[in-house]
Amino acid sequence: MKTIILLAATAAATLTLAACGEPAAEPTPVATPVAVEPTTPALPAPDEAIFSAAFAAACPDAKAVATSSCRSEGLGKSDFLCEYGLGEDEYLRHKATLTPGDGEWTVADPAEICAQGA
Repeated sequence: MKTIILLAATAAATLTLAACGEPAAEPTPVATPVAVEPTTPALPAPDEAIFSAAFAAACPDAKAVATSSCRSEGLGKSDFLCEYGLGEDEYLRHKATLTPGDGEWTVADPAEICAQGA
């Protein structure tokens, strides 16, 4: 019991000294985080239909795309690497890079890509 009384007296004395001493330091202001709108991609990721349309626009004289598969070139990059087959070919024998341009996907270096499909 004496211990409890002694602890209570010590706590009261400490609080009294703290209240009578120097004024408490002002709390430092904390920057409030600003809400950022999530960004939406300008163009959807290219699928087989999108690649076929972009290839046909770039190479109108080439065979039609039979199959394709596109994947991103990496985090933070906007281009996609696409592998594709032409005509009756079911294998992904050719490669092309799609890059965004004017609100649609376009084939990068169309002269070289169209020469492959001729």
